[in-house]
Amino acid sequence: MTAETRSDPAAPPGTGPEDAGPGETAREESGTADAEFGTTEPGEAEPGRSHHHHLAHTWEEARQAAYDAATPIPPGPVALNIALGRKLDQDIVALQDMPHYASSAMDGWAVNGSGPWIPVEPGTRLAPHQASPIATGGLIPVGGKAVLRTESAVLGQDDEGPVVMVGGKARPGEPRAGEHIRKAGEEAVEGDILVKAGVELNPAHLALAALAGYDEVQVQGKPVVRLVLTGSEVVERGTPAPGQVRDTFGPQLPAVVAMLGGIHAGQQRIGDSYAEWLAALEDVLPEAPDAPDLPADVVITTGGTGRSGTDHLRRAVAELGGRLIIDGVAMRPGHPAVLAELRDGRFVLGLPGNPLAAMMALSTVGAPLFAALGHRAMPHVQEVPCGTMIEADPGRTRLMPFRLLYGMASPAQHTGPGMMRGLAAADGVLVVPPHGVQLGEPVPAFALPWGPPIPPSKEGAAKAKPRSNARAGQPKGKPGSNGPVDWSALLG
Repeated sequence: MTAETRSDPAAPPGTGPEDAGPGETAREESGTADAEFGTTEPGEAEPGRSHHHHLAHTWEEARQAAYDAATPIPPGPVALNIALGRKLDQDIVALQDMPHYASSAMDGWAVNGSGPWIPVEPGTRLAPHQASPIATGGLIPVGGKAVLRTESAVLGQDDEGPVVMVGGKARPGEPRAGEHIRKAGEEAVEGDILVKAGVELNPAHLALAALAGYDEVQVQGKPVVRLVLTGSEVVERGTPAPGQVRDTFGPQLPAVVAMLGGIHAGQQRIGDSYAEWLAALEDVLPEAPDAPDLPADVVITTGGTGRSGTDHLRRAVAELGGRLIIDGVAMRPGHPAVLAELRDGRFVLGLPGNPLAAMMALSTVGAPLFAALGHRAMPHVQEVPCGTMIEADPGRTRLMPFRLLYGMASPAQHTGPGMMRGLAAADGVLVVPPHGVQLGEPVPAFALPWGPPIPPSKEGAAKAKPRSNARAGQPKGKPGSNGPVDWSALLG
């Protein structure tokens, strides 16, 4: 077989070497025999010799392979300031009574017995008819029976000196025994369960844990993810000049990693040399401001997944003693996705260099991988009725961002592998099978990490019908419609 490109102007987006990133052109796809069958291994295209090739995973196989490759990361302790959103693995119990001492609920005077009271120094043991000043939250002194609010107290004088008396805005009978005192153990007693295991921790949970005396909590594992961004032609600021492209991965990948259940732990940018690739994949913590000082469970790379002399991912993985789990997926866009496992247990997820192709590869391979590492089920795929007819493309699955219109999914515009406009406005992604889809036919789809769930299909949705150019009552000789209306033009 020989490498081939698609030149058919009617071919759907993402069906050729455009999966490659900027500056990579066809090298991301170089060496591909027809993508549904496999890819030619580098160095085996010598004249007169047969080409060795491997079979790319189908879309479903790739998802399952990524999910099956990982085992859940063991639970462990994390500091409260980074525990938000983590799933609790062990109950949070009260280590002591909460509150652990009786305290004042008001500013005023701690008193013993009935008034008037003789004022004494704060913290002094109170005898009957004595009072000491106290602030909200202050420890009730020994002998204190109630708290007289500041606004209910007046200072007076008797024959023996100053006294505290009830007055001002005092209510009848104030202060009653125990009034305005927060008793020890009011909220919980030692051993009470405060937060049950399995809960996703919110800010109130963290405050409760701190109140109970915890510095860290035991949570289920989540993958720590580092990013290696490549491409000497990529610029991070301003409008790119011809031959340059703006960095699209730096602004989006950390957020998407978090949405998929990972912990972003820094990123680094490298050039296109093999030495840089090898150094980046070694287990060395890159210097990244504010990044957790944790070893990575997953390293995500961008670009370099083709088979030209400037694509180094596979060679670096091999030199580090790793193995390839997924080496290409029969899908568009995102075909040249790679998943490998290094000898030290880290996973390397190689994404194509173009932004939409990379996002589709991340959704196909990365989402199941993160789910398995993070104790979660395989990401959900459901069916939606298709709002147009999509032609067959034998041997490959097509991932198409879509918009919902009248309850049906219509492929969005501007969805070339290097484009982000269509994805930015999409409601989800269609998983179009190789045999195509008829109007109204249910088609698999998945939600975007940053979007709401896809609404369930309504009962009685239109069912697929055979294509027909004839209409009932149509005069003979008048040409019929060539197919159903494509609603995507209405979506912008």
